[in-house]
Amino acid sequence: MKRTFLLIFMTVFALNSFGQENEPQMETIFDGDDLDYWEVPESNVWWSIDEGTLWAKSDPDKKGSILWTKKKYKDFMVQMDFKFGEGTVDSGIFMRGDDERNAQIQIGESGSLKRDMTASPYVPKMGYPVEAEGVRNLLKMNDWNTIKAIAVGNAYKVWLNGTEVMNYSLENANLEGPIGIQLHPNRDMSIQFRNISVAEL
Repeated sequence: MKRTFLLIFMTVFALNSFGQENEPQMETIFDGDDLDYWEVPESNVWWSIDEGTLWAKSDPDKKGSILWTKKKYKDFMVQMDFKFGEGTVDSGIFMRGDDERNAQIQIGESGSLKRDMTASPYVPKMGYPVEAEGVRNLLKMNDWNTIKAIAVGNAYKVWLNGTEVMNYSLENANLEGPIGIQLHPNRDMSIQFRNISVAEL
């Protein structure tokens, strides 16, 4: 019991320690030049770099794709800029893989809910257990946005354009895995990313 309480206390303390004035040292994993930190899919038709920006565009068959980091992470912070493109954008950040014990941070419209759920966690077989708050007033539909997400143990926290919008704990979460950026299948869409960085906590 004492150990469980201590783990919960340490997780909450770690999450609350990160804010705009107490940032860890970030490592750039996409600087606009190459995808050296990423596992690029074979026969890649989805991901391209143009003038320092990473583009994700649907293929004609709308198969979709996930761009995974080569490295696996445990407790970490990931941050990136994104800008909506054409079509119905359905994207997101996979936090430690894509199995049923993993939370994905949504970017764009939920296919199941048919409305924007940016910054909310999606969990397979659970849907969206909580919804990020205040996103409608923060999200810029025609300009760049900055999203920052933290995973510490079972706990997740998200900021959108500098404002904390989501805090959630997932029981029995994956505790290690790669970071992924999703181009959802069965969509005709495009989205841009830039300034992607990560810090191990």
